[in-house]
Amino acid sequence: MSPNPSEPFQIRPATPADAETIIQHRRAMFFDMGYRDAAWLDGVAASFLPWVRQKLGTGEYLGWFAVTGDGAIAAGAGLWLLDWFPNQLDRGSLRGYILNVYTEPDYRRRGLARRLMQITLDHCREQEIAIATLHASDEGRPLYEALGFKATNEMRMEL
Repeated sequence: MSPNPSEPFQIRPATPADAETIIQHRRAMFFDMGYRDAAWLDGVAASFLPWVRQKLGTGEYLGWFAVTGDGAIAAGAGLWLLDWFPNQLDRGSLRGYILNVYTEPDYRRRGLARRLMQITLDHCREQEIAIATLHASDEGRPLYEALGFKATNEMRMEL
């Protein structure tokens, strides 16, 4: 049975008990992006699970879920609060890193990712977090650009 397209969704915060769901979403997100090696996905899940549990427990990782009337999680988004140095763009002490934005396939194209992103960004504004960053998949990039995200000059080197 497929979900009802007019089904109302409630938003609820993530708790430490949701770590496994966050891992499932993260694994599915990478799979959708073309990472199909099961051993690699298992490794990502195994290394991320203790990290996300710890960060959920300390409040450094916040998450929100769109939930159906019967309690099924349809979509989720996370926000990692990074201790950041004051700089020319931001004199605050926190930066927001958005991650694990994922919508279950049966619930896509209903605005859930947009709604969760708005909640995440509103939280950043309420906490006076001036800069939020993320890494976008090809599928997610149009949403993030529509919300105002722009590519930056950040560089990376793998050591």
